[in-house]
Amino acid sequence: MIVSHEKNVEKVEFDNPEVKGASMKAIISPKEGWEGHVMRVMEVEEEGYTPKHSHPWPHINYMLEGKGTLFIDGKEHEVEKGSYAYVPENKLHQFKNVGKGKFKFICIVPEKGHK
Repeated sequence: MIVSHEKNVEKVEFDNPEVKGASMKAIISPKEGWEGHVMRVMEVEEEGYTPKHSHPWPHINYMLEGKGTLFIDGKEHEVEKGSYAYVPENKLHQFKNVGKGKFKFICIVPEKGHK
């Protein structure tokens, strides 16, 4: 069992030339007792983006704040606070911040998908 706050979790900045202004906090993982999955909070700064990529695992996303787009299946989808998305395995995808301030969302992946 764990009860805490996001502010107590270390932020990891992505160091990748295909990423701009994106970071992650691993909130719940096997370390906290959730075997097989990891819940992460992702932050993307203004005009920032995650890499355009695919991988052999799905993930679930829930938008917490800001405005963004999710590129998937060759199409950009507008997302904002309250939006959610399921990204199946092996689908090319990318998140971008298209608003003012931070774009923040939850990303849940299988443990093998957490790096």
